[in-house]
Amino acid sequence: MQYPINEIFYSLQGEANFAGLPSVFIRLQGCNVGCAFCDTKHTWELNPDTEQSVIKLVAKQNQHTDNWAYFSHEELLTEIKKYSACRHVVFTGGEPAMYDLAAITNELHSLGYTTQIETSGTEKLLISDNTWVTLSPKVDMPGHKVVLADNVSRANEIKMPVGKMADIDKLKILLSTHQIKTKLVWLQPLSCKENPTKLCIEQALLNNWRVSVQIHKFVNIH
Repeated sequence: MQYPINEIFYSLQGEANFAGLPSVFIRLQGCNVGCAFCDTKHTWELNPDTEQSVIKLVAKQNQHTDNWAYFSHEELLTEIKKYSACRHVVFTGGEPAMYDLAAITNELHSLGYTTQIETSGTEKLLISDNTWVTLSPKVDMPGHKVVLADNVSRANEIKMPVGKMADIDKLKILLSTHQIKTKLVWLQPLSCKENPTKLCIEQALLNNWRVSVQIHKFVNIH
């Protein structure tokens, strides 16, 4: 299995249930959802012209570029093991669920790691049964992708990006029309702006939801 990787970095998880936890982030290249508010648009295209070697990509530090490289299963494990203090691995993107992550997530669990995937819910999940699923549902986006019912029921937490009241309405429809197992429903203000933050606090109080404040942006880390 070859994984198209945009970057691998070690930082604190800044959002939702695992906020504050040291984590190795694996950012995969490729996404066809097309969210206008996306802050990683450089990960959308799997362009052959921006493909690099693994060595060059590993040397890339905190550079938000569209460069990417194919990593083998073994190369990916090697990079993760460099951060010996860390036991939590986050697969993000892009849209990481575009790829079969069953083998790598199962092996990581066998080695004593915990794993997490951050997904829009628009692709079938190929992951370990033990992987924590953070579903950030993307509804009515330009890519015309549909959030899959199986992913909603599989989610360990739901994290809704919120910019306006229409986003709250979409979340309520999602929750009312799907089988929901998790009680962890988070509202995440877009870009940490004042009005979306106020809206998230108001709606969290009204609906007994939670607010995810992206702590990595407040403490200015990657």
